[in-house]
Amino acid sequence: MKIRLLWLRVASQALFLIALSLSCAYPAHSERIPDRTERLAIVSAFEPEMTALLERVKSASSERINGVTFTTGVLEGHPVVLFLSGVSMVNAAMNTQLALDRFSISHVIFSGIAGGVNPDLHIGDVVVAEQWGQYLEVLMARETGIDQFQSVGKDGGIIQPGFGMMFTRPVKVRSHAHPDPIKRFWFPVDPEMLAIANTLNPVELLSCDKQNQCLAKAPRLVVGGNGVSGSAFLDNAALREHIYKVFEANVVDMESAACAQVAYSNGVPFIAFRSLSDLAGGGEGANEMHTFLALAAHNSTTVLLKFLRAWP
Repeated sequence: MKIRLLWLRVASQALFLIALSLSCAYPAHSERIPDRTERLAIVSAFEPEMTALLERVKSASSERINGVTFTTGVLEGHPVVLFLSGVSMVNAAMNTQLALDRFSISHVIFSGIAGGVNPDLHIGDVVVAEQWGQYLEVLMARETGIDQFQSVGKDGGIIQPGFGMMFTRPVKVRSHAHPDPIKRFWFPVDPEMLAIANTLNPVELLSCDKQNQCLAKAPRLVVGGNGVSGSAFLDNAALREHIYKVFEANVVDMESAACAQVAYSNGVPFIAFRSLSDLAGGGEGANEMHTFLALAAHNSTTVLLKFLRAWP
């Protein structure tokens, strides 16, 4: 019996030491020391949209969490944390929430490129939409005849008309203010931030890039109207026309509405600056994104920096 008790004691001590060594090697997320400095979160989807911003950050310090690099410092006099959301909706939602959990964030600001939907807008323009919705949150309707679809299903709130079998519908969302789920399609940006954006004109935007590729029209800053997002790169003239007609959208991208919903659920003010790199399939030739990506990213950054200088 004594030998057995001694063996159990030695085994339990060995297991304790193993567990202790593993906890030191792989610290739990909850054990990280949180950053208590209140910061503006500056978010872009991928590297070309953020390069110029990172170069301007003072007292920069970086850390990686779940593979995402978060850079803290000071930008235009404001404490900030900059990070890449990753492309598309799940990445944007996941990493925005990660930032909100890890840092003390007062506002979320997105800066990047997008596709133009409103035919009155042009490549290089910077759009600051007043609300964002997920146009690809859809019901795939039952086909009842040639080009005929039954769109009602079991869920109300279907947005008419659909695009073929696809009918957009709102999502159910919870928040601190509304713990019981409510249906929403539009997620508004912060009115105070939008008001400041309205004061930024005139702003000098780039018309030609370093390769001397120039825009047909001088770009401008457009504040207001709607933006939509979905997990698809839109390069289709018919769908572009549909979302302009149905949602009166100025701009389409793959992240902003996801970030807007996460910010809404957390009660954190949100705004997005999106410069048009292409016309989402509405141009005469091939998609223009790779031609004007750098120019559009520059223009979005220019407006964001002017916004930060105007921010109290």
